[in-house]
Amino acid sequence: MYKVFRWGVRLLIAVIACVVVLGGLVYYFASRSLPDYSATYEVTGLSAPVEIVRSTEDVPHIFGKDDPDVYFALGLAHAQDRLWQMTLLRRTVQGRLSEVFGAETLKTDELMRRLGLYDAALSSVSAQDDYTRKALEAYARGVNQWIEIVNQGAMGRGAPEFFLFDNKIAYWTPADSIAIMKLMAVQLSSQLQDEVLRARVSLAGPDLVRDVMPDDPQQAVAALPAYASLFPEMPRGIQTASTAPEGLLSPFPGRGMAGASNAWAAAPDRSAAGGSLLANDPHLGLTAPSIWYLARLQLQSGGVIGGTIPGMPLVLSGRNKDLGWGLTTAYVDDQDLHIEELDPDDPTKYRTADGWKSFRTRRVIVNVKDATPVTLTLRWTDNGPVLPGSHFDLATVTPPNSVVSLSWTAFEPHDTTLTGAMELMRAQSIPEALKAAEQVVVPAQNITLADQNGVALVTAGKIPLRDPANDTQGRMPNAGWKPENHWKGYLPFKDNPQFIDPKGGIVVNTNNKTVDRPFPYNVSFNWGDTQRIQRLSKLMGEREVHSRDSFISAQLDTVSPAARGLLPLVGANLWFTGDPAPEGTPERMRQRALEMLASWDGEMSEHLPEPLIYAAWMRELQNRLIRDELGPLAKKFDHLEPVFIERVFRDTQGASHWCDVIQSAPKETCTDIARQSLDAALLDLSKKYGPNLESWRWGDAHMAEQDNPVLGKVPGLKWFVNIRQSTSGGDFTLMRGRTRGGEGPDSYANVHAAGYREVLDFADPDSSVFIISTGQSGHPLSRHYDDLSELWRSGEYIPMSLDPALARAAATGITHLVPTEPTPGR
Repeated sequence: MYKVFRWGVRLLIAVIACVVVLGGLVYYFASRSLPDYSATYEVTGLSAPVEIVRSTEDVPHIFGKDDPDVYFALGLAHAQDRLWQMTLLRRTVQGRLSEVFGAETLKTDELMRRLGLYDAALSSVSAQDDYTRKALEAYARGVNQWIEIVNQGAMGRGAPEFFLFDNKIAYWTPADSIAIMKLMAVQLSSQLQDEVLRARVSLAGPDLVRDVMPDDPQQAVAALPAYASLFPEMPRGIQTASTAPEGLLSPFPGRGMAGASNAWAAAPDRSAAGGSLLANDPHLGLTAPSIWYLARLQLQSGGVIGGTIPGMPLVLSGRNKDLGWGLTTAYVDDQDLHIEELDPDDPTKYRTADGWKSFRTRRVIVNVKDATPVTLTLRWTDNGPVLPGSHFDLATVTPPNSVVSLSWTAFEPHDTTLTGAMELMRAQSIPEALKAAEQVVVPAQNITLADQNGVALVTAGKIPLRDPANDTQGRMPNAGWKPENHWKGYLPFKDNPQFIDPKGGIVVNTNNKTVDRPFPYNVSFNWGDTQRIQRLSKLMGEREVHSRDSFISAQLDTVSPAARGLLPLVGANLWFTGDPAPEGTPERMRQRALEMLASWDGEMSEHLPEPLIYAAWMRELQNRLIRDELGPLAKKFDHLEPVFIERVFRDTQGASHWCDVIQSAPKETCTDIARQSLDAALLDLSKKYGPNLESWRWGDAHMAEQDNPVLGKVPGLKWFVNIRQSTSGGDFTLMRGRTRGGEGPDSYANVHAAGYREVLDFADPDSSVFIISTGQSGHPLSRHYDDLSELWRSGEYIPMSLDPALARAAATGITHLVPTEPTPGR
């Protein structure tokens, strides 16, 4: 027995030793890719030495002789900190994820190949102006120089993730940067998903669309025709989707998860200090690392500082000495789905106004790791690429003997968006910025501007010009063979919404409706917000003058206008009613919850129980209202729709009929459904958080999930690389924290929020503040992987100055790039 014990101990020690040695080896090789920010590198592709001065927070301040040298250094800095992220984004838009991840990402690759966005990026390189082409080329040389330094120095392949895959890192090209911008358009567009869903609801009942997918209540529009009347061969009723979700690492957002943002600006006469103010917080899906990266560039036109996205040589949101700018998604309806009827005698042809026409086709091969390559036949019509019914539930709205094609501004082969963005970054005034905005094609963005003299807001991006006789006004799939359903080009830029030096001195945008114009000049029927704009307008209007601190306060505001508006309406007949119930009964729990909500001001604080009770109640209420009419389609409405709830409880156009459960014999009232929903929500919450309502915390459910898209799924590693934090805010607060939705255990998790925030003050420009949601580095072993995340969570910022002396005084490392020889032709 003693011998067995002794050998058991030896075996245990040996196993522990092996684990320690293996862990040490893993750490050694992984840490090899940590960059030395104080190193000197001899590089090719520069005309003169360049300095990359790193601040305490790892923000690079780049100083070079000319602009191409600065862009070269930015490319190198991006690659130092985010090479894996850049590579993953590029593979996504190329449709080449399966070469690395195998069959799990095949569906994503198939869709991206059919869309052909990378081909459009390749074609767009020649469309850029000379300055932008040189910048793209210099940036690519900088990225590639770092790849060579990594390879020559055996520096851990550049990032730990590369050790999991044996694929060679391809060199960066100018087209790759344009492709990343195209990928941003993918993440910020969801009009086609709404078209499909609206058609599916219309098939269930034409009148249902009016309530459950209402237009902005401030806008009157003509009623749509029923989808079934456009395509009589479509079966009536709800068509069950047999498709699986989009593939792993799909960049396409779910409904309600397209880009969202806030931006507002105040002119000098509305500023306490006499200088223009601007705030911006773009909302995207949370990841670790963040998609955003802070940087400062010293260009010939002056210093530029703010938020960049690795892969592009741009400060997308930020300021220079004279101008500040911020971005919000414009929700331009830049996508249309078309039903293409096939020739019954020859399915290689589709119907046009002039007869049957052959598809344009091309075959491509998608290589799949550890599997047989897959051959795809890509097809295009005059309207755009053909999409299979296996994506976006398209099969449920496609008539027999038909396919669906997509028109989208992102397919533009002469896309000058990068040129416009480069001009914006160097503009010195609002008029110069407006001229730069003319070059933007996609993604369409509202650009909020502030200079020394005033403020402005303009929608930048191509807006399709539709025929007034369009069958569906772009809101549902239309008949692709009808000329009236084809785009007639684009609106001239002068017709894009523009607000320059408004009388009130303040411009605001929360993805809300910007114009109230009749179709086809209306920009969109689907806007990203009807709630946040109410709160922001109140905060901006209740003060005669504003300051940097009041802008910060608004940016971090967590009051929900939806909660303030819905609770009195939904609970109108429930407050302080009924006889006192004994403790421990559902009736008493309901009464206690109503007492708490009655004194709650709508503050979605992580420390309070009321936000959790409210969110659970509204989710259960909406589900009960729609599930009998919509059946399986109810799952598509997995986030609260405040305008729908308001229509029902105000009985707008008879919408209270949703309260009656069709399958039951009694006629339920809205009060009945409200009470039943609250009881069900409280029962569900008590199972997870216990029976004591006062001990519940919104933050326990509303955890910000910033997960590493690859390492975050590896057992064991995920505990080290995923960043989880309790957060305030919600779906409709200015400090927005969009929940996951659905009915899973983490349905209230914060998965879509402001990964970047800036507040600019032109009375004292160097007091402007910035923050991103993680850290600058994408390397999990770096101290800069998550060092900014706690500041972000708690609503703090870091200052970033354009003063070179301040940058050098606070430097924690300076990277010196020394040219081995001048670049030919420079």
